[in-house]
Amino acid sequence: MKILITGVKGVIGSKLNDLLKVKGHDVFGVDLFHTNGVYGHGLGSTVNADYFRCDISEYRQIRDVILHCKPDLVYNCAAEFGRWNGEYFYEKVWKTNAIGMKHILRLQEEINFKLVHCSSSEVYGDFDGIMYESVLDEVPIDQMNDYAMSKKINEMQIKNSREMYDTQTVVVRFFNTYGPGEWYHPFRSVNCLFVYNLLNNRPVTVYRGHTRTSTYIHDCVRTLSNISDNFIAGETYNIASSTNHTIEELAECILRHTQADPKLVTYEDATEILTTKNKFVNADKSIRDLDHRETVTLDEGVRQTVMWMKNYYNL
Repeated sequence: MKILITGVKGVIGSKLNDLLKVKGHDVFGVDLFHTNGVYGHGLGSTVNADYFRCDISEYRQIRDVILHCKPDLVYNCAAEFGRWNGEYFYEKVWKTNAIGMKHILRLQEEINFKLVHCSSSEVYGDFDGIMYESVLDEVPIDQMNDYAMSKKINEMQIKNSREMYDTQTVVVRFFNTYGPGEWYHPFRSVNCLFVYNLLNNRPVTVYRGHTRTSTYIHDCVRTLSNISDNFIAGETYNIASSTNHTIEELAECILRHTQADPKLVTYEDATEILTTKNKFVNADKSIRDLDHRETVTLDEGVRQTVMWMKNYYNL
């Protein structure tokens, strides 16, 4: 199968690229920057090219790539990620996530490829119950930040395209995916931020009472790749661990494996602003249709993340 991955140099996209190639697919990737991948000065200029620079928010760029690749399936992993990223760089969040999505849908309507869109648990907003995939169709929900709103709009764009043009799309909602390969910047997952900062003797703040489910990166990507084998148009899947933990428990686990000074962690009773307080998720559909499995515990996942980060940053 010919597969195109947008955001192929990202934490999820890069591992998805490797796994789909192992499965025998013909995979081409795009991302925002020049790199040492196999590509030349133009599309089609290099034999066996598997990468090209492309910004999905620029219609000409993504159109040229799709016309060149003629993919059977597109994984849209490209996105501006994170609630604070969405506050500081809101122009990029809306241009990439909303306009970029519309470009891909317009091309899908014209060329008729299948699409897997990577959404986020942030779409569940202020909902405080168990997060089944159907909740958004049944309960009024306020998304709590620009990033969350952009991801909800993506799902609305997909629904409208499906109704108007019968496009075939699957939506996946990721829940706090973490693990080796997630390099640091200030807008990463809480797991990444805590590990990096504590390894570098920097303070972190824990807001008491928040709960999450942390999904190990390789478990997440394996499930995501399985959509290529069992694509059911119109479905939405939660990809998540079944084990909930508090942020306090996460911090304690990271302290144990980094051996950092516990005094670096400050605990506050206030609710963290612009984010869901508790995320309790049901992932039965991804288990049923995509053979989703949890192979790594939070403790082991944190240990492997710490080991990778120490090696990556020579700590």
